[in-house]
Amino acid sequence: MDADLSESVSALKRVFQERFIPANFVAGDPTILEALSSALPLPDRYLAFLKGADPVDVETATPPERVRLIPAAELEMEQIGYSRGDAQNPATKGWHPGWIVIAHSALLGDPYFLDTTRPDAEGDCPVMTAMSGAGLNPILCGSNFVCFIKILTAAMELASDFSDESHDPDDEFIFREALGSRIKVIDHAALRDKHWTT
Repeated sequence: MDADLSESVSALKRVFQERFIPANFVAGDPTILEALSSALPLPDRYLAFLKGADPVDVETATPPERVRLIPAAELEMEQIGYSRGDAQNPATKGWHPGWIVIAHSALLGDPYFLDTTRPDAEGDCPVMTAMSGAGLNPILCGSNFVCFIKILTAAMELASDFSDESHDPDDEFIFREALGSRIKVIDHAALRDKHWTT
């Protein structure tokens, strides 16, 4: 992992520990990663993440959202119903084959996906989401995967000031407002698309 990715992942691991929320990151299995590289158009930085910190059991916890990162062993199968289909789950109409699902909302089921059609110079690409069953209207969640990890970390840090059991809409509003201030520093473009703040 490059320094920016390594620092971002370390910060995310640290906030899980500080909040006493179990999270299992492991070294990626080379055989699985080699097969994924052949099967999916994964960018270099995301592959480096899976190699150094495969999220075997990782789910964030904040008042408005829970994001479950998909482990490498499940990644190819998770594309079914999106870019790929089977007998039970047809491919999503209009889903681009370069959109790779890497996480889900554990509350709503919405996918978070890499838009590998828009690579950057660091071997990274934007992370998007789209509401399940509402047609395809992708929204930016992170200008790249590192920004996405930093936003998840900021949300987890902020959530430590809120009750895990609270379902108060006022708490959610206050949380989103405060998170917006943090995202403004991390990724102004993601703030502009308002996924995290509305």
